[in-house]
Amino acid sequence: MTKLRCILFLALLLPRSGLILSAAGQSQPDPAHAIVLHAARLLDVKNGRVVKPGEVLVEGDRIVEVGTAVKRPAGAEVLDLGDRTLMPGLIDAHIHLFLHPGAEDLQTVQESVPQRTITATLAARDDLMAGFTAERDMGTEGAGSADAAVRNAINEGLIPGPRLRISGNAVNIMGGHEDAIGYNPEQHVLSNADYANTADELVAVMRRQFKEGADFIKIYETGPDSVVDGKFHTIYQYTEAQLEAAVHEAARLGRKVAVHATGEPGTLYAAQAGVASIDHANQLSDETMRLMREKQIFAVPTFTIFEYFAEHAATPAQAAREHQMLDLKVQDFKKQVAAGVPMAVGSDVGPFPHGTQARELVLMVKYGMSPLAVLQANLMNGAKLLGWEGHIGALEPGYLADIVAVRGDPLQDISAVENVEFVMKGGVVYKK
Repeated sequence: MTKLRCILFLALLLPRSGLILSAAGQSQPDPAHAIVLHAARLLDVKNGRVVKPGEVLVEGDRIVEVGTAVKRPAGAEVLDLGDRTLMPGLIDAHIHLFLHPGAEDLQTVQESVPQRTITATLAARDDLMAGFTAERDMGTEGAGSADAAVRNAINEGLIPGPRLRISGNAVNIMGGHEDAIGYNPEQHVLSNADYANTADELVAVMRRQFKEGADFIKIYETGPDSVVDGKFHTIYQYTEAQLEAAVHEAARLGRKVAVHATGEPGTLYAAQAGVASIDHANQLSDETMRLMREKQIFAVPTFTIFEYFAEHAATPAQAAREHQMLDLKVQDFKKQVAAGVPMAVGSDVGPFPHGTQARELVLMVKYGMSPLAVLQANLMNGAKLLGWEGHIGALEPGYLADIVAVRGDPLQDISAVENVEFVMKGGVVYKK
């Protein structure tokens, strides 16, 4: 009965997927069943060009051949996708599967971890169906290591979703950015992150999170943010030495540290410590940008969440503040692009609806990057940041068959990525 329930649950989630189900209810590509994908165009992201027409031969979970015409093994299934562009599956380097639109702080208090885990499984499905075949979850916001269960269920084929790198709870100081500071202290409302106030405490918390299944560590380095006399201000939380201790501990296990860091001096401390990414990155000094170029530390701008908060503010005054924050962020982003800061693409989806985060690529183009540069940031840099370089992020022989198709040419109109019409992950068709 347990196996039957797994199969029925997956059937409800994926009524049109064409999956192969094993006895354990897992989705499996059939290694003996070759698939040829044909479309009017194919994106060669590394060389910055579109191939016409485009074909990909898939066997099992891997790409075997790519070109204008590939061989067709006996019995191969040919999927003609017509006037579409084949491209690698999209990557979102900053998501929150355990959040949904609404009162962010209240949902983490009012909703149980089991309830939030169910929400996360649905969010993972929505992101996959939107063409995001790999993602980095930047904290469960109080649900502990429940994201490890979601990742593992996806990996085992029990539920549909992207490949995931997960961080468990993020890490924060007492009274810091994600602490529960807006409640009656006598109620002892828990923080949405794990407390660590010293370098030793950081290492101890990281070791527990790694034990519970975290792939990397997410640390809150700044907050709260404000604009005073037209200038952006934020408070740092950890010193360079403390962040460096965290980076060294992660490196001992071959892992990385990502930071929520919106401005100086916290962004500088993070760059000096050698983190993998500085997420949000509203404000970067010249020295911070120099170090990020030198060390290849990625900025992850997350414009979509800033736009969403500005457009969904509770009051006109709050809307004005959010728009001012976004305007300052855009000004600094233009400087970062001009300075050659390495970029990856992350949306901070969760507080806005899952499955809509391709908006992030559109905004990065709107604010100063070319469509090719944004696609390379998303696919090539995203694969590197998530630790899957050489496996995802390009349509090349030997890579995992994570492939999507969109109408139009994304090099000419980046908004094409907002309407993904075909999704394959690991050789399995999830949407067509």
